Amino acid sequence: MKNLLVTGGAGFIGSNFIHYLLQQNLDVKIINLDALTYAGSLENLKELPHPERHLFVHGSITDRPLLDQLFSEHKIDTVINFAAESHVDRSILNPGVFVDTNVVGTYILLEAARRAWMVDKIVPLEQTRFHHVSTDEVFGTLTREEPPFEEDTPYAPRSPYAAAKASSDHFVRAYHITFGLPISISNCSNNYGPRQFPEKLIPLMILNALNGRPLPVYGDGMQIRDWLYVDDHCEAILRIVNNGRTGETYCVGGDNQPPNIEIVKTICDILDELQPDSAYAPHNQLITYVADRPGHDRRYDINIAKIEHELGWKPSHDLRQGLVDTVKWYLDNPAWVEAITKQSDYDSWLQKNYSGRKA
Repeated sequence: MKNLLVTGGAGFIGSNFIHYLLQQNLDVKIINLDALTYAGSLENLKELPHPERHLFVHGSITDRPLLDQLFSEHKIDTVINFAAESHVDRSILNPGVFVDTNVVGTYILLEAARRAWMVDKIVPLEQTRFHHVSTDEVFGTLTREEPPFEEDTPYAPRSPYAAAKASSDHFVRAYHITFGLPISISNCSNNYGPRQFPEKLIPLMILNALNGRPLPVYGDGMQIRDWLYVDDHCEAILRIVNNGRTGETYCVGGDNQPPNIEIVKTICDILDELQPDSAYAPHNQLITYVADRPGHDRRYDINIAKIEHELGWKPSHDLRQGLVDTVKWYLDNPAWVEAITKQSDYDSWLQKNYSGRKA
């Protein structure tokens, strides 16, 4: 990996991966392509270590001429595809955007890589890798009795977001089987940590609590998720790209299984400890149950045995400590919070999505 194209590198996981990779001081040049939609921001790319090895390009993975230019000019040998619309609630409101980016965009990116590596042969094919970052939501939902998701769990997506990601996964695998494109896929659980756009559960609860807003909890709050600290995810991706087997899929998770309401109450407890003089303490008084999301998956759980056995990876962050670190990051970075919420549709989306939904 010498010339790396990171797509969606101004978003949450992508920007954290770039920070992580540059901190490793590897001899790699990063070309960062991002469309800067509502969840992507240049704020996420401030204070990069070794910024001379990072080049930001404003553009979309649906722009084939731009992709061809980047592959050719920079002799791209590795692609890590983070670019995706990623929020289930938004996919319910506007599924078409998710098809355009997650499905069509991935196809166009695959075609650009195939042309560059297998037709134009800008670098030896054996030195290339197309890594696709996906989600455990493609597997659907679990009952309490069912075993965790594994790499061979049948796909059963239940939201437009999950369906779009499932389709993109199938395209990536098909390009390996049909054309021999060197690929790998990771299906991860729910990420959390610094720089996450505050529509997702954990940053939403942190920022709402800090501002005395209601903490909206869907249904009974007993939906179960596995939570993966973003730096652990970044380490897993790097191991897969460097040492994972071509054509393989790896499940990546945080090895925990709390219900959502427990996450919310833990965040409230942490804020009570860090800000005991807050006018909104105890913060759990802000918890408000709202009508459940349509088709809300009840439980996710993910088996990480394969990546642990083959690549020696396992999460290093305890869930509570990871939540403490995340809350502290948002408390310590008010300028980022202000910039992100002001430059996006965050307030209008919050009002549109949660108003009138009290259970």
